[in-house]
Amino acid sequence: MASIFTKIINGEIPCYKVAESETCFAFLDINPLSKGHTLVVPKKEVNYIFDVEDELYAELMLFAKKVGKAIEKVVPCERIGVTIIGLEVPHAHVHLIPINSISDMNFAKPKLNFTKGELAELAEKIAAEFR
Repeated sequence: MASIFTKIINGEIPCYKVAESETCFAFLDINPLSKGHTLVVPKKEVNYIFDVEDELYAELMLFAKKVGKAIEKVVPCERIGVTIIGLEVPHAHVHLIPINSISDMNFAKPKLNFTKGELAELAEKIAAEFR
């Protein structure tokens, strides 16, 4: 059965896409820790990040770097925090989280809520900065 991320990539579930390449896909987290929290996934469904083939792993990380740079241009923050947890969805993914302190990456804290319009506008702005 396809993961929720595969369904998003295939357009079966809507998302706020910020970037896409031949092998990778990035979209806003709808339960973000901070404004601009983005998920970066390989299009190939692989459950565990360390099971991703080396070439695709490198592509994923380089793609995530470009997405992170685009987020920085749109969302004021000290850094873009990067984390890979891998327990939430059985599809390898990288969290890019705009942060100003280490506590901004605490997944136990309440998630933020944004309107569909706010998310769509933010995704559009980040997509425009992606190069």
